[in-house]
Amino acid sequence: MRSPGNPRASLALAVTVVLWAAAFPAIRVGLEGFGVAGLSVLRLAVASVALGLAAPLLHVRLPRVRDLPLIVLCGLAGMTAYQLLLNWGEVHVPAGTASLLVATSPVFSVLLARAFLGERWSWLKVAGSAVALSGSAVIALSSGDARYAAAAWAVLAAAFVQGVYHCACKPLLRRYTGLEVACYAMWAGTVFLLPLAPAALRAIPTAPLDASLSVLFLGLFPSAVGFVTWGYGVARHSIAVATASLYLVPAVALGVAFAWLGERPTLSELVGGLISVAGVALIHAGARSARPAAQTELVHGREPGRTGDLTST
Repeated sequence: MRSPGNPRASLALAVTVVLWAAAFPAIRVGLEGFGVAGLSVLRLAVASVALGLAAPLLHVRLPRVRDLPLIVLCGLAGMTAYQLLLNWGEVHVPAGTASLLVATSPVFSVLLARAFLGERWSWLKVAGSAVALSGSAVIALSSGDARYAAAAWAVLAAAFVQGVYHCACKPLLRRYTGLEVACYAMWAGTVFLLPLAPAALRAIPTAPLDASLSVLFLGLFPSAVGFVTWGYGVARHSIAVATASLYLVPAVALGVAFAWLGERPTLSELVGGLISVAGVALIHAGARSARPAAQTELVHGREPGRTGDLTST
């Protein structure tokens, strides 16, 4: 039962926002010791083990065989590809800036839902998509450095695959809980990253302590605990209220990145980020005005990229 005045549910959403925001600077720290491949596989492996141990307590059911293709797609896009693209992008893109780019994942959810699920567009969705993507372009073009630009587009690609995850989750969410879908996707995504396990294992003995702690933090908290708190909060609030809380992720990520890493985003990055978040807000408003429950769930699913996925990280 959803209750707008449920303080525990509100606290769960607040915890989710902080955990997912903190993931962006934690990735920067983890990359220094494990690299893109090692960090990707270890983070999902830690999360998969944690969710596997908690699954019986959380009453996670086994999926049906006929749903395995969609689960594979969710894992490949929302976990495997998302981790690799985001981690590669954050080699050159500051953590706070990456969070602003990933916040555009609902834009791609809208476009994919129109193409594959037959969702009708409203003028607010069209306008919001254009505004959000223009903000991302401002960020990507804010530096004359070619490596920065390529990395920024990689992070934007991570937002796109998170949109694929949201869209592919929609049919599954009719038969499973959001937490169950997250577990299935996490486990599938880990399997796809297993070929990278040797690189991760070789990096463990020589990795700095702070990088190792970052991997454990990323796997246990943003990836595992974050999905649990998100599932608790979204089950007791409307989807509109829950997803609106995710607009705070970039702001919190910028603050955490400044306090932890000393990162200072440029003015153009901040302006582009604000434009992108404003565009996502327009999309959200269009979803509520058209078909409040169904459309909002279609755009955002029950799990965010990161993204974003919506923005899960």
